[in-house]
Formats: sequence, structure tokens, C-alpha cells
Amino acid sequence: MSTPSSATTGVAGRYASALFELADNAKSLDQVAQDLATFRTMVRESADLARLIASPVIGRDLQGKALLAVLDAAGVSGLTRKFVGAVAANGRARELPAMASAFLAELAARRGETTADVISAVPLTPAQVEQLSAALRSVLGSAKVSIDARVEPDILGGLVVKVGSRLFDSSIRSKLQRLQLAMKGVA
Repeated sequence: MSTPSSATTGVAGRYASALFELADNAKSLDQVAQDLATFRTMVRESADLARLIASPVIGRDLQGKALLAVLDAAGVSGLTRKFVGAVAANGRARELPAMASAFLAELAARRGETTADVISAVPLTPAQVEQLSAALRSVLGSAKVSIDARVEPDILGGLVVKVGSRLFDSSIRSKLQRLQLAMKGVA
């Protein structure tokens, strides 16, 4: 048995490890990873879906049925669909985004990939993603860098890149905050 990494500790990590073993045995790691990435993106982009999985008021049955309907509409099936149904039936739906992240982190670690969480004010083009990936490979000395990009307009511009415990913040919001602090010292 392998030693648990930081991504596979806690409830979300244990569920993610179980799903990883199931997916590995079924030779469907890539499909499950794609499905979980799709699900995680849907939760990020839909406030209604985020409320659905976080709500303690909605019963497990109804929550499970609603989640399965969302997955069906997104074309997610097989092992991932069964997993989400089981998690919802166990009353752990609120942990699904963390489980998805833990699964994807475990997969990346086992493949020797480094994952970078990137926040931008506007969506990055494929060319920009490739350019950023190349820059991160040279800085980190890693052969493979996968980018988990998301958009947060409130950073105003620039990028916030997090790789493990390292944070590179070149957002305009941060620069304005530093300027504001510097101006307070002058006045």
C-alpha cells in the first residue's frame, strides 16, 4: 500500500484514493480525471450548483438525483457518475470539489506532473496557456506542468499562480494594495 500524500488525507482524500484505485483497476484514470475536471469547472462556474452541493437543507435523495441529472446533461457517465451518486447517498456531496481536486492532484503526482493553479482576470488563450506552461517548466525544473486555470475578474489584470506552497502574484489588485500601503507610510 502506498503512503498517503498530502492530497489524500482527510475525508476527501480517502474518497479520492478509493476512486483512484477503482479507476486504476478499470483502466479509466484519464476518463475519470476528465469527468472530475469537468465537474469541478461546473461547480466553479455555477453558483446554483455550488449551493446545491453545499446545502444542508436539501435531502440526500434529492441532492443525489439533482447531481446525477447535472452529470447526465454534461455527458459524465460510468465510474464517475456512480462515484458521485455514492458520495451524495453518504451525505458527503459538499466534499465533492475537494475530492475531485485530491484525485487530480494524486494522478498528477503519480505521473510526475506539477500542477499550477492559475487565476487570471480574463480567460487565457491556448497560446498563453502553453507559454505559461513553458515558463513554469523552466522555473520549476519539471518536465510536465499542468495548468488549472480559472477566471476571477476582481484581480483586475495579471496572474496569480500557485504551485504547491509557492505563490507568484503579479495581479494588478495586489500591486494596487502594495502601492496603497506604501502611500500610507508617506502621508
